[in-house]
Amino acid sequence: MSADRRPRTVGVIPARLASSRFPEKVLKAETGKPLVVHVLEQARKAASLDRVVVAADHPRIVAAVEAAGGEAILTREDHPNGTSRLAEVAERIPADVFVNIQGDEPEIEPETIDAAVDLLHRSPWAEVATVATPFAPGESVADPNLVKVVLGLGGRALYFSRAPVPFHRDAAKGGTPKAEPLRHVGLYVYRTPFLEAFLTWPPSALEETESLEQLRILERGHGIAVAVRPVTGHGIDTAEQYSDFVARRRSR
Repeated sequence: MSADRRPRTVGVIPARLASSRFPEKVLKAETGKPLVVHVLEQARKAASLDRVVVAADHPRIVAAVEAAGGEAILTREDHPNGTSRLAEVAERIPADVFVNIQGDEPEIEPETIDAAVDLLHRSPWAEVATVATPFAPGESVADPNLVKVVLGLGGRALYFSRAPVPFHRDAAKGGTPKAEPLRHVGLYVYRTPFLEAFLTWPPSALEETESLEQLRILERGHGIAVAVRPVTGHGIDTAEQYSDFVARRRSR
């Protein structure tokens, strides 16, 4: 790629019909449009993306997205995770950078996507970029479902964990921590050659211990750049969370 050409960047929204906690959530449409279409519309607002594609595992998702004027690609059903599904799209669409956007985050801010993409372009040492945000009131650092990330100087990820890290040793004494915990936001920006290599590696020991795929990258010594910014949205995992989202939409 020549130095004067802006890297071609494609956003991919992996969307799976089956969901153990909330079946067919990506097609729920109590707002008047399917959940995955809300995600697509938000992603399309990101200035950093040249193209946005939904990577679906079922023709019903493809049909719903296309009916809304979006682009969808039917991918294999046997992908173990969204990264693998994204990689299938990368085999079909030429691009320098791919962004993995969660298919159940209808309130994702376009600026969050842009911040991660911009950071990767400004971080030649990194193969991947992602996002972290300070914990909001009511969010527990001890919650294992909220992944924590510890950063080094320059925004380089040192470790991701489901445990409350960094551990504040003097908390019981009322001391003020020097490093506040950060919640990881599951958005990933990959350089294409690295994405292709990453999926050839077997799961690592830390990855399988914490059940966090990004640890496979750190264990092999590769850099992950982390953009820190306020993020209020969450993925929708339950019917209750979806009902709350619907209520927010209707109150606007």
